[in-house]
Amino acid sequence: MGMLAGLLLVFGLVFLYDGVWGYPKVLAMAKKKEWFTTEFLPSFDTAKKEGRLELWIADAKAKGLPTGTEGEPPRWVSFAAQNGWDEDPKLYSDREIAEQFWFAYGCFAGAVIAGIVVLRNRGKVLRGEADHWVTPEGLQIPYAQVFRVDKRKWEHKGLAYAWYRTNGTVEKRAVIDDLKFGGADKILERLLSRFSGDLIEKISEPGSGESSPEELQP
Repeated sequence: MGMLAGLLLVFGLVFLYDGVWGYPKVLAMAKKKEWFTTEFLPSFDTAKKEGRLELWIADAKAKGLPTGTEGEPPRWVSFAAQNGWDEDPKLYSDREIAEQFWFAYGCFAGAVIAGIVVLRNRGKVLRGEADHWVTPEGLQIPYAQVFRVDKRKWEHKGLAYAWYRTNGTVEKRAVIDDLKFGGADKILERLLSRFSGDLIEKISEPGSGESSPEELQP
């Protein structure tokens, strides 16, 4: 959860950077290219037709703009390379820029939630003893009281569920979470070696690569 909070914070900062600086910078380049192709180049052609190309070149040089070579019009590729700009910048819309802020806010909110979960779970321990295990809430569950274990989600999600009886009649369920607690697999192995109830899992049929429906194993 700590890693998740950190990743969400990083993603939020990246989105925020794009919204504040990244996208506006690219948008400015795109507008510059649009101006270059729709206004600047046509002014070159007009000056050339009217016989005042030398005056146009002198004015462009004074403004630090490209002038072309040997009477040929300037090229955006050269002008962009000269300034370190992208040859084909994207013309982002206002909506696309605004979306970066919404993505950033969403990531920051997720980071805060994950951080709160980390703080709430701080100090919690899942511990396995010889004849029982202790849940993160401090509840001691003897292995002998467990009558059913469901490990269908263990392989992909690291989750196993154990049903046990208290006072001989009341049935309750406990969770063994290998994603939150490193080494939870050892507790599950110890539990499975010490109980004789029903094990719910997926079993692959011999010779087939597919899993059969869930089965109860005594």
